[in-house]
Amino acid sequence: MRYPVQVYTGTIKDYPGSRPSAIAKYQREGELLLTPLGLEGDSQAEVGIHGGPDRALCHYPREHYEAWAQSFPEQAGLFAPPALGENLSTTGLTERNVHIGDIFCWGDTLIQVTQPRSPCFKLNFHFGISDFSRQIQETGRCGWLYRVVSPGKVYTDKPLELVSRVSDISVYQAAAIAWHMPFDDEQYHLLLSAAGLSASWTKTLQKRRLTGKIEDFSHRLWGKKS
Repeated sequence: MRYPVQVYTGTIKDYPGSRPSAIAKYQREGELLLTPLGLEGDSQAEVGIHGGPDRALCHYPREHYEAWAQSFPEQAGLFAPPALGENLSTTGLTERNVHIGDIFCWGDTLIQVTQPRSPCFKLNFHFGISDFSRQIQETGRCGWLYRVVSPGKVYTDKPLELVSRVSDISVYQAAAIAWHMPFDDEQYHLLLSAAGLSASWTKTLQKRRLTGKIEDFSHRLWGKKS
């Protein structure tokens, strides 16, 4: 299957009342260079938690915006690509039919799905919804991230094409295991077996297995510890 894609990049901006962010992106056209760290012209504000080789690109399904607009009619005008800061926007690909480790061909490059996108508190600020990040996490409408397996030139008029599936774990299932289930060592082992899983998720799951505890999500979701 081939999936037409819209492409977005952005630079870091200051936001009074919140921390700097590169969430505000604009559509690109034509030929772009895709490096191991992402698209030329794209930035991440806090590289410790955003960006890097395992998080070089962010993909968000376009069809989710309609559901968000229905849930939050007062903010309905905000819900259109690339409002969640995504680099890639498509229809037909969602967390339920994209798997950890999936490899897509795009232009002259290959990209691989590494993890669900972990929503953070900055989304609450940008949408004016106090618990939006939590709702993204709970619904599983989170999108996903890629590493660049083979860098090169990409073209905004070229579709994404799935060329290899190397695990049985969907992005939705990965999110459910990590965020929705009580401590379950067997499920963590299952997710760890998914080829292509990001280093950060591997580290988190292994730490849970060693400690027998699930980490606190509140700092990521609300910007503070409980």
